[in-house]
Amino acid sequence: MELFFRLVLGGVGNGAVYASVALALVLIFRTTGLLNLAQGEMALFSTYFTWKLTDLGLGIAAAIVVSVVASMVAGALIERFLIRPIDAPGKSPLNVLIVMLGLFLALNALAQLAFSTDAEPMPKAWPSVGSPGSLVGDSATLTTLGDIRISWSVVALGLALTAECLLLYVLFQKTRVGLMLRAVASNSDSARLVGIRSSAMLMLGWALAAGLGALAGSLVAANGGSVNPGLMAVVLVYAFSAAALGGFDSPVGAVVGGMIVAIAEALTTGYVDALETIELAVPFGLILIVLLVRPTGLFGRKVVERV
Repeated sequence: MELFFRLVLGGVGNGAVYASVALALVLIFRTTGLLNLAQGEMALFSTYFTWKLTDLGLGIAAAIVVSVVASMVAGALIERFLIRPIDAPGKSPLNVLIVMLGLFLALNALAQLAFSTDAEPMPKAWPSVGSPGSLVGDSATLTTLGDIRISWSVVALGLALTAECLLLYVLFQKTRVGLMLRAVASNSDSARLVGIRSSAMLMLGWALAAGLGALAGSLVAANGGSVNPGLMAVVLVYAFSAAALGGFDSPVGAVVGGMIVAIAEALTTGYVDALETIELAVPFGLILIVLLVRPTGLFGRKVVERV
């Protein structure tokens, strides 16, 4: 039982990361109807930028804030100058897919060219065990429940996800901008007829997704202790799985799906002594079963169209 709870706690930490990236995927899908295949590499570039700022002497918290803001600006520019010109009525959807794949490869290469091809140490934004005065090392223990150690990293990742969810809830449910975003996501043509600038809302959706990705990437690197060119590849796979499981149009589904996938991964790794990649089997098998029974995901909505 102790092993079970230890594995679940580790899964919660990873689930917060998967859910953050899944939220970014859901935001773009709800506002544009597109699956951003380059979301992971956008986060990777932002994470390298965070590392560079810390390498220049900026504190990790300030570096993450600057990186998130810069990523939001970059995300809006990507939508305006790369996605919008090719995602026009009458143009093939394959054009967007090709650009997404090109952006995926380009951002990975640019991150290595502009920053580093090696694994670089990323300071932690929470207390850790290491050399005196250093934030690099294993996460310090916040408290213990019996023999179960609860580390600062799990709490920090959980609090970050909670803050993201609260901010998104306030934005979408309590503000005029959120209402306009939901209107564009529901019916962009009708929203345009009542005076909503759908183009500005699309840019905002990409900006928010890029900011969430930047935060998630920085937390992943801080939790692992370093940033490297392959940092977000596996995270993106799990995030896509979480979004598919919860429903690509549901922010709540992204969070729940992220937790389910991460905990299933942790339990599989802890209890099944097999291949190193065996942890992929249970989450993907679970997703397959859910999608066979409910193709829209656990929290996805069925779209009813009049013929």
